[in-house]
Amino acid sequence: MQDANRKVPLLLDNAPSHVVRDLPLTNVQVFLFPANTTSKIQPMDAGIIAAFKRRYRRFQLQDAIDRDEQQKADIYKVDQLIAMKWAKAAWNDISSETIANCFKHTGLFERETQKNEVGSEEQDIKNELKDAINQLPISRPMSVHELINPEEEQQVAHEEISDEDLIKLSSSQDQEEEEDGEVMDENPPMSTKEKLNVLHSCISFLDLSNPNHVIAHKVLRNIQFEIRTIEKKQTTLDRYFCKEY
Repeated sequence: MQDANRKVPLLLDNAPSHVVRDLPLTNVQVFLFPANTTSKIQPMDAGIIAAFKRRYRRFQLQDAIDRDEQQKADIYKVDQLIAMKWAKAAWNDISSETIANCFKHTGLFERETQKNEVGSEEQDIKNELKDAINQLPISRPMSVHELINPEEEQQVAHEEISDEDLIKLSSSQDQEEEEDGEVMDENPPMSTKEKLNVLHSCISFLDLSNPNHVIAHKVLRNIQFEIRTIEKKQTTLDRYFCKEY
């Protein structure tokens, strides 16, 4: 930032973990929100976090529907790696327009003409979540708002934790990881041939008179190309020694 001569304002609430005293900051200026104003003027609380959670929950519900169709015992089970990939994809899917719109809602900056596309996009995701909830085998389904804002998250955060509590928490997590490691992976990695066969089946199903199917066809063909390209680049030990020079 110094080389580019960029000046960056960093907005922080008064959480105990936000300690900024005596930090050698040159191009970053920290602005702390007054107490009890986070929900009103914090851009993350003004819609950015909600936009992220809606996208993450969409991945989760889509996966749950798949697992239900496959008659899995626990349709909500997901390992940490997949959850991390969902989180990354969910964040990358949030547009800069959505983030800018959330900043405008705080009143910290002058309002400009807001694009209806942003609100429409978020509403479309809400509708997708509602449809996904209704597809799941739930007798009393919760609302989209309850899914995005569970009661547990309304509890006080940043509680003081003693060293003894940290040790106990770390020990229990280590034990859970050991137990999870003993469970066989119910979805073993697919071979290249299996991946291509699945893609071929999907492509065969598509109706190219449907515009949405045309888009899906292009995406699936690109994935096929990537898989085949990676396969060609990977050289087995036998092939390496059989090369002619």
